[in-house]
Amino acid sequence: MIYLKTDEEIELMRSANQLVGRTLGELAKHIAPGVTTLQLDKIAEEFIRDNGAVPAFLGYGGFPNSICASVNEQVVHGIPSSKAVLKEGDVISVDCGTILNGFVGDSAYTFCVGEVAPEVKKLLKTTKESLYQGIQQAVEGKRVGDVSHAVQTYCESKGYSVVRELVGHGIGRKMHEEPEVPNYGRYGCGPLLRSGMCICIEPMINMGSKNIVFEKDGWTVRTKDRKCSAHFEHCIAIRPDGPQILSSFEFLEEVLGSNAI
Repeated sequence: MIYLKTDEEIELMRSANQLVGRTLGELAKHIAPGVTTLQLDKIAEEFIRDNGAVPAFLGYGGFPNSICASVNEQVVHGIPSSKAVLKEGDVISVDCGTILNGFVGDSAYTFCVGEVAPEVKKLLKTTKESLYQGIQQAVEGKRVGDVSHAVQTYCESKGYSVVRELVGHGIGRKMHEEPEVPNYGRYGCGPLLRSGMCICIEPMINMGSKNIVFEKDGWTVRTKDRKCSAHFEHCIAIRPDGPQILSSFEFLEEVLGSNAI
């Protein structure tokens, strides 16, 4: 069942998502060569709790940490570790969630660690652009497939591949609600977009093959060919006057400046 949110509920969701944006901005200050993904996790958890919320990911389905930290060929759901030390030229997708006032915020951004190869930076740029291509289609009266088709065609036109097994989702009082929001699909298909729906659009795009592998830890997903992957995510509310982005990259962009994707 798809739950439509009231104006008041959407504002509560905006607060939860803005805190995610601020958390990503805090992490942007610390992402650098020599930092471990577990250090980033501890920074995120402390920041979220200091701001009156709880990490949405911690314990969710048994996940052991507060952020997903996925490096290079890892697509999503990377488990933070003291052994995962960032190095110059890496990219790291940080997926973060909060629970504030009973509602969930969820957003992700792929960061560059120092100087990154131009072809990798192009993948990140295209993936982020495809997110906004999808958002443009998140209009009352359109369908989920319109969002999916926009992401897919944009990325494939640039020579990249779209992960099939992992999708975006509805969101509200729960992390994952209906409907699913794939990053591939047919125009005019899928659930009808209605005012009050809140969805997470999150392109997961690979430099090489679309094929993925689920690692033995039960969480981490990586590309089968071990080529780089990128992941960006915004939480969106469908409104009569068009899509509203509830999450934010502004805080991290203030920190990164010209180094932002």
